[in-house]
Amino acid sequence: MLAEKSRSTRIEKDSLGEKIIEGNAYYGIHSLRAKENFTVSGYRLHPELIIALAMVKKAAALANMKAGTLERAKAMAIARAADEIIGGKWHEYFIGEAIQGGAGTAINMNANEVIANRALAILGQQPGAYEKLNPIDDVNKGQSTNDVLPTAIRIAAYRLMQRYIKANRLLARTLMDKAGEYRDAIKLGRTHLQDAVPMTIGEELEAWAEAIERDVERGNQACKLLAEVNIGGTAVGTGLNAHPLYREIIIEELRQATGIHLLRPAKNLIDATQNLDVIVEIGGLLRTGAVTLTKICNDLRLLASGPVAGFGEVELPALAAGSSIMAGKVNPIIPEVVNQVCFKVFGNDLTITMAAAAGQLELNVMQPVLAFALFESIDMLSEAVKTLAVKAVKGMKFRVDRCRYYAENALSLVTSLVPVIGYAAAAEVAKKALAENKGVLDVVLEMKLLPEEQARELLDPRKMLTH
Repeated sequence: MLAEKSRSTRIEKDSLGEKIIEGNAYYGIHSLRAKENFTVSGYRLHPELIIALAMVKKAAALANMKAGTLERAKAMAIARAADEIIGGKWHEYFIGEAIQGGAGTAINMNANEVIANRALAILGQQPGAYEKLNPIDDVNKGQSTNDVLPTAIRIAAYRLMQRYIKANRLLARTLMDKAGEYRDAIKLGRTHLQDAVPMTIGEELEAWAEAIERDVERGNQACKLLAEVNIGGTAVGTGLNAHPLYREIIIEELRQATGIHLLRPAKNLIDATQNLDVIVEIGGLLRTGAVTLTKICNDLRLLASGPVAGFGEVELPALAAGSSIMAGKVNPIIPEVVNQVCFKVFGNDLTITMAAAAGQLELNVMQPVLAFALFESIDMLSEAVKTLAVKAVKGMKFRVDRCRYYAENALSLVTSLVPVIGYAAAAEVAKKALAENKGVLDVVLEMKLLPEEQARELLDPRKMLTH
């Protein structure tokens, strides 16, 4: 690839022809071709993927330098350019869309060109002076898109998962704090949306917190899976064109560049290059977290229903007017938006699954859409979990009197009578109480099934709580 420069533009050539590039632009001909070819989504590359690509390129340059295959001046310029990208600069020159054909080749080429042209500027050269420092021969030395992009995807996802884990820890802690506020407040449990037996509000919230804690563990598990990378495998996992010493050094350099000390080479680079089942597993872990969130948000919407004709047991923070016609109405907007995020995650999980299944032979070419879906799920879930904790759970209040009323007047209190008077007699009590609109205690005494003192003891909701 050659480059010719003019004042405001330069001409770059590749095996397909030539393109006019803005003179000072850090992207090159391959990036421009991608911008022109892929106009299907409008989605930009995720900033964390750009950062992860720069980390890979920095590590590769330093590893090649130590292996004796890249001049020190070039390697240090590449590393410095990569550091600037890691710090947030020059992202505007990553001009391709997130979803594209070619297995992400143009994404890798875009990184090569931006880093090469910035490195040239650091060396006092003009963009496009590729005879001095070349995007492919130098920045991409010992690499292929097929080991660079999968490695960068995993690094980006690992970094994003830290937000997900942090958000879930916050939600679990917020639920436990709220459980402490209502530790002894009694309420009625429900199964099949029917009255069940008494429990405390604290117990209900602690159960939710325990479920969220499992999502923290799933997040940690995902990070362990993501820490295995295929860098050094080049095109199909055999390591062709990568110096043996480079392949020994690259992982440690990548650990230093990323700060992820758990990074390790895949046991079988050929396997890791063609199979994406690990990402499917991570998508499944995220889907599981979304299932838990959906259930909790559905519960909150039910408990907050009313306030007059529904359950009306919990009052969520009032954040917005609920209707353009029904004045004073307030809706459970935070659980509703979290539900919608979860539905999106379910769809992304299917996208990840189909993309991973669509690989052929030694490479899966569907990684761009897989990465996009994965990053979107992590991003949206992280923010949704945090939003639920801060804008709903933290400020919600339980209507303790109503909760206690339901618990003390439920027909299901007959459950505690079963060991004493038998199932059939207890069922008859419930049936009679419902038909005659009487309390369970009154019916028990009317039917002379138990002495009053014993009946009151057995029907005390607090005596039915966890022992």
